[in-house]
Amino acid sequence: MQEIYKDEFSTFHPIVNMVFFLGAIILGMFLIHPVFVAISLITGIIYLITLKKTKALKELMYMLFLFVLISVINPFFNRMGANVLFRLFGRPYTLEALIYGMTLGGMAVAILCWFACYNAIMTSDKFIYIFGKIIPAISLILTMILRLIPNLTKKTKQIASARASIGMAGSVSESRKEKIRNGTVVLSTLTSWALEGGIITADSMRSRGYGTGKRTTFAKYRFDARNVIISCLFVILLAAVIFCAAKGCAKAEFVPYFTMTWFGEIYMLIGFITYTVFLCIPTLLFFKETIKWRILRSKI
Repeated sequence: MQEIYKDEFSTFHPIVNMVFFLGAIILGMFLIHPVFVAISLITGIIYLITLKKTKALKELMYMLFLFVLISVINPFFNRMGANVLFRLFGRPYTLEALIYGMTLGGMAVAILCWFACYNAIMTSDKFIYIFGKIIPAISLILTMILRLIPNLTKKTKQIASARASIGMAGSVSESRKEKIRNGTVVLSTLTSWALEGGIITADSMRSRGYGTGKRTTFAKYRFDARNVIISCLFVILLAAVIFCAAKGCAKAEFVPYFTMTWFGEIYMLIGFITYTVFLCIPTLLFFKETIKWRILRSKI
């Protein structure tokens, strides 16, 4: 079952949530500029921590390892660049390739952070609400796939714990052969559980008449005034960022010398401000509600 994280931004209309995450992820992939990558990375990490608290630290540790890996390895494959830091086995390790690797690593981690936030906010019912009427079959399949991985992970831990409690697995001193045999048993049990669950789901849907007539839907979401206001704000900010990017505010060259646009240019300054404000909106909403709640509690 998908774990639900509640904050102020999650209470907005699903279309508003989807527009924000599409903007954050798509712009994060195309604005390959160190400043914009840093903005996306920092705001993504902050919002992920506000959502998951200490649970986000473990994910961030893996992301940090990925960032270092991409940053360090890229110069070994990309030899382009004028400033050679050192040579390894006759291959130049250049400063420009290192900066480009750090930019790519930061972009990858930022996208992973926003996808993690998306997974926490965009629950399966929101996804079905948006795409259920347009592509009902595909939306149902995608929802089941998105639920499958966390369910399989949870069930694997349950099976392993149950076997360990009866002395069938979990010994530190067991050999590699025993570990492989125990893992095979767990995998076999997990496969049987997944197949049985699929059959039960199919029978349940057939008994409920799925696909036999026109579907009716119920939605608890309403596109009220606050959703209209924040949607207009998103559109204005996204349009400003895209316009400034088209004017060259996100231009960066890494070879043979590293050059990029700086804050002295007006479009760079506008793009920086609008991009930062856009990505900070969910976090600002979270802190606004937190401060409001503390003020209300202090009056009791």
